[in-house]
Amino acid sequence: MCYIAEGRAGACDRYANENGELVRLDPLTILENSDTPVVPFLEREWDGDIVSGDEAFITAVGSGTTYPDYKPAPFIVASKTADADMITVVTEGIFSYCGAKVKIDTDRHLGSECAWVRSEGEIIGHVTTSEYGSQMLSLGGVNHLTGGSKKEGRATCSALLALCNGESVQLSIDNGAELEIAAGQAPIVNGQTEERMRVGCGSATVGMFAAQWQGLVDEVVVVDDHITGVMSEHQAGKVIGWKPTGIKIKGRRSTPGRYFQVAEPGTGWGGTDLTDPLAILDKWKPEAWPGLSILMVSTTGENAAYYELNDDLVPVQKDMPERLRPSVQRIEENCEPSLASVLFMAGAGGSLRSGVTENPVSLTRSVQSRLTRVTCGGAPVMMWPGGGITFMSDVTQMPKNAFGYVPTPALVAPIEFTMSRADYQALGGHMDYVMPLEDALKGVTGRQSDHRLSGRRSESRKKGAPWPVGKEPAK
Repeated sequence: MCYIAEGRAGACDRYANENGELVRLDPLTILENSDTPVVPFLEREWDGDIVSGDEAFITAVGSGTTYPDYKPAPFIVASKTADADMITVVTEGIFSYCGAKVKIDTDRHLGSECAWVRSEGEIIGHVTTSEYGSQMLSLGGVNHLTGGSKKEGRATCSALLALCNGESVQLSIDNGAELEIAAGQAPIVNGQTEERMRVGCGSATVGMFAAQWQGLVDEVVVVDDHITGVMSEHQAGKVIGWKPTGIKIKGRRSTPGRYFQVAEPGTGWGGTDLTDPLAILDKWKPEAWPGLSILMVSTTGENAAYYELNDDLVPVQKDMPERLRPSVQRIEENCEPSLASVLFMAGAGGSLRSGVTENPVSLTRSVQSRLTRVTCGGAPVMMWPGGGITFMSDVTQMPKNAFGYVPTPALVAPIEFTMSRADYQALGGHMDYVMPLEDALKGVTGRQSDHRLSGRRSESRKKGAPWPVGKEPAK
């Protein structure tokens, strides 16, 4: 229903008008089952031999749609995999019910749970839970795409499209951090590139390195926004015979050697707002002694300081002894690199199912019973249990520029349904529109399509990724 002038592209940049014919601008993407660089399949001379589904897989990237969905999907492809007859239904889905779940590896406080996340000043999502060394954002969703103002919907769609296509996006969190994130890249928090996520909480860090600190220092405090660990009180210290020091920690004591709420969340030591870790220490108990040595360290090893008690039992900072430097470095080397991870999440419970079968619920049931495998641009998906077809997929496992948009606003994402030929026939599939894989590779399109393709391109399977039709990755 869009008007596209002759020789121009549409508002979505997906289709163009060439001599009165609708053309899908992005090339159809075909996966090749190889880990190593090869001569692209589509550049080799076609010898007419039947191509196995073990070797090539037609993704929905660049396939186009056959909206309205009562028509069969653009490609319904027959292949043979491990001597089994398979069918793959290929289409680009238009998803209003979609978003991104973003995992940001950092020990810094990004924002309170439920705080709004903004792009271009518009609310596009919110902060959810903190996980182990990571903080999570929930972005997009139908309420932000279509339930607010036009500006909010456009900003949401634009940010989702960029994130899902691997581009960098700038976000701000209300009363929190300024972020710059891209899938598979280190996040930038308040202008600082994150290098590592925590080795563990403060308690876990004490447990991991207790034996390595024994005999080198009298007390170790691992400062953490969630669980601060104190060596002399912790079970790890008790087991190896650590001597009590008389230390007192401000905060809420959990089990021995584990303290909650020692400070407010922030971007300082261990994800707290501390710049001076001594702020969490109370007056020492009588069993403390002058000269008692203390190592205070964060859960990433980024912050570390050494103190000794003077005659008044007041900690005095000293130069870090050489004997303790290796243990701080050990914490750092056990921290994994910080990344921003983006999972595309969508519900495919709508009309696109009619492009697969005349009875849409039969596809839903086939997916739920695992007779049908769902992929997103050939990438594996995690399927949520319960009703509908709700899935998540890692955008870094998908081909380049796998996502588009429509001005609804909504995202356009690739989706493929693969099953045995017998199962496809049983669920009422569009058997009259099935074409051999080799025809699709030659550029043949289904008669149901009201557009033609601009071309084809090949892309190797992502390293370590499973093959979409179930074969083990090639060695």
